[in-house]
Amino acid sequence: MRQPKWMRPRVSKEEFQMLQRLRDQEPARHPPKSKMTMGDRVADTVASTVGSWRFIIIQSILLSLWIILNVIATIKHWDPYPFILLNLMLSFQAAYTAPIIMMSQNRQSNIDRERSEHDYQVNVKAELEVELLQDKMNILREVEIVELTQLVKDQQQRLQRMEELLLQRLDAITASKDENNLNSSRSHQESNPD
Repeated sequence: MRQPKWMRPRVSKEEFQMLQRLRDQEPARHPPKSKMTMGDRVADTVASTVGSWRFIIIQSILLSLWIILNVIATIKHWDPYPFILLNLMLSFQAAYTAPIIMMSQNRQSNIDRERSEHDYQVNVKAELEVELLQDKMNILREVEIVELTQLVKDQQQRLQRMEELLLQRLDAITASKDENNLNSSRSHQESNPD
């Protein structure tokens, strides 16, 4: 008997093997954990510090003080206008913080990539599990349909037998009534000859 298309298993042998491998790995219970080196921790600390409002406010206050003290100072100006020393210090800061921030962003993108790969494995496993459950339900439904069909056939046969028995009894009852009516009409005719 050929199965309808909706009842055919949708999980191929390769997918089933992949599902077994993913079951062994248990990706939902073991999320990826990255080991941070000293450089990673320093890069994250620098990136979180430089990228905070606290840093921006403190740096703005220090720059404002630097400029104000060099413009209105009555004592010797250590960095007169156009503030070459200040520009050198800010360039130095930018030259070191930019690569450190990039290292932190690269590490974060690696973590994100590992997490997305992990999420993909969890999703593949869930999809294969659902397909496998659907296949099992289809098989159970097919077995139930066969069993129900057989039960209906059995019930139809019983009903047919009962109908035949009822018809035989009805015929027997009708025949006995007809015979009784015939006998009573004969006896009535014999008792009243008119």
